[in-house]
Amino acid sequence: MGRFVYADNAATTPVSQSVIDAMAPCFASAWGNPSSLHSKGREAKALLDGARERIARVFACEASEIYFTSCGSESDNWAIKGAALRGKKKGRTHIVTTVIEHPAVLNTCRALEKEGFTVTYVGVDGDGVVDMQALEAAITENTAVVAVMYANNEIGTLQPIERICALAHAKGALMFTDAVQAVGNVKIDLSALPVDMLAMSGHKIHAPKGVGMLFIRKGVVIGNLIDGGGQERRHRAGTENLPYIVGLAKAIEDADEQLADMPRVAAMRDRLIEALTAIPYSRLNGHRTERLPGNVNVGFECIEGESMLLLLDMKGICASTGSACSSASLEPSHVLLAIGVPHEKAHGSIRLSISHETTEEDIDYIIESLVPIVARLREMSPLWEEIVKNGK
Repeated sequence: MGRFVYADNAATTPVSQSVIDAMAPCFASAWGNPSSLHSKGREAKALLDGARERIARVFACEASEIYFTSCGSESDNWAIKGAALRGKKKGRTHIVTTVIEHPAVLNTCRALEKEGFTVTYVGVDGDGVVDMQALEAAITENTAVVAVMYANNEIGTLQPIERICALAHAKGALMFTDAVQAVGNVKIDLSALPVDMLAMSGHKIHAPKGVGMLFIRKGVVIGNLIDGGGQERRHRAGTENLPYIVGLAKAIEDADEQLADMPRVAAMRDRLIEALTAIPYSRLNGHRTERLPGNVNVGFECIEGESMLLLLDMKGICASTGSACSSASLEPSHVLLAIGVPHEKAHGSIRLSISHETTEEDIDYIIESLVPIVARLREMSPLWEEIVKNGK
């Protein structure tokens, strides 16, 4: 294999050296339990408190509003189930979400439906932006929580979160956003963004897999997901994963600094979009401008996405056909179907997610590799033969 290009950052990212260096003392010397009262425990507690405060500074919130979890999926589950159970005590048994959410949100909502909650799944337009009129109509005095992702993990479309917050709060509902894809790509200022809860995951921003965070605004009370000891102010039991939490804090700080490079990343994204959509019978999935700076999702007619991935992999290029959490499924992407991509065409999409580590040469290599791959696969397709023959 010659050149290697990693263009699957939406699935996961490598742990950075700065994060590894930050975690090292937690393995070598500061290995105590933060709940212990002796010197080793106090040393660990100081690191834990410091990590919480550093994260709070980046997000412009209070340290007491930061809760550590094992991943984004746990944070999603806790926010929605906790808000639903709290709402039920007040007679609120309704949840509002969208049809393009991450499986961690959709399947949490489906689980709550089995517990007697009702859920409204609001549709989106052809760019993946939530239907605001339908959303407003869906939220009622019975709604406990509105759950809308900040940015879609497959097509990169950004949602109007502030407007959605206003609609939720007008009916007394809590507003939760899964910001797993947004953190590290767009600025998150929780002193200005009026969400009640926000989830993120470490491994999307060069921290290890196995650590995440849930922001719960001061004054917002939700039920616990994991009961046990008194960790995380008695709201999330389990001995804190101190090395990974310290790593998460460093990753968040680094990601905040790297936001200055996002205009360059967006420019590379746009160059990649222009080159790939110049291929006949291709389609950009997601909003053209209101999208994550590193997300490119393009569909090609008469091609299977998995075939493109295998041939790209042979060229040393890592990409995906959509969410890594759904990659084992043979079903077409629920996100692509929701934005109106026909079932038979939804299989032919590829997601390239670039980052601050991507270079212009990497973009050149992706284009040089993918354009002939599309041509090669189409030459093997009887469907493409029909299109060429009939001119449609």
